[in-house]
Amino acid sequence: MQTYENINLNEYVRTGEGGTAVSYTHKTKNTLAKLYNPGFEADRAAAEFLTARTVFEMGIPTPEPYRLVTDGERFGAEYELIRNKRSFTRIISQEPERLEEISLAFARAARKLHAQRADTARLRSYKQVLIRFYQEKNLVPEEFKRRALAFIDKTPEVDTCLHGDLHIGNIITDGDRALWIDVGEFSYGLPEWDLSVLWTITHLMKADRADNLLHVTPETLTRHWDIFFPAYLGTTDPGALETYTKRLFPFYAAKVPYVFDMAYHSSLPAESIQRLVLMLPGE
Repeated sequence: MQTYENINLNEYVRTGEGGTAVSYTHKTKNTLAKLYNPGFEADRAAAEFLTARTVFEMGIPTPEPYRLVTDGERFGAEYELIRNKRSFTRIISQEPERLEEISLAFARAARKLHAQRADTARLRSYKQVLIRFYQEKNLVPEEFKRRALAFIDKTPEVDTCLHGDLHIGNIITDGDRALWIDVGEFSYGLPEWDLSVLWTITHLMKADRADNLLHVTPETLTRHWDIFFPAYLGTTDPGALETYTKRLFPFYAAKVPYVFDMAYHSSLPAESIQRLVLMLPGE
């Protein structure tokens, strides 16, 4: 196991909270500690740290990861603090008139990310991540597993960079630079694995969760998608947009059980499984 250095949280100020972790800014140093919630294993934090180091060393714009840390109960890592930073979603929530500007900037950043080739010797294939998940864990019915694995197996293996959790809460700016954050799921594969996550967030997230995590309404998220998606694809043709959107659905269905297990350490509710299996191609 990687070595973790103990930190004293009295030297930090709690400054953020996500779905799986809490962040703390050092009172005197330009560092930020991200600690996973209790229950997350130390190996999870170590894997995220090593991935983040790889992403940084590839030249992807992201805060530099410094070291693995623990408060004695939780595990995480310490990163470069980006002064005067705001996430894209925070900008939208505070300055709603900038929605189009920020959504277009996000589209440019996503296109640039997906145009870069990954270091396949140091990063994971997202296709293989999902295959291992379904083979090693028994969290979905056999029919769902068969259909998901059949779909995943048919997807081509490509070396396109993937964020793994692509949304406007995971990109920040200090006014000059845009930097990706929360890159622990960074990997390589088809861009649809990223875009399906964004579609999910912008169309299916409930109001309370959208407000708590992203500080915006579901309606704002849908408008963001409607600006982002044509700019990302480079077309406003309704037929092309509809066709590509439908293409995302099986990627979304195959990915959700993995994401749910990662976030909540449990299987999806039965009614969700019934809805998702219909999005997967038949056998």
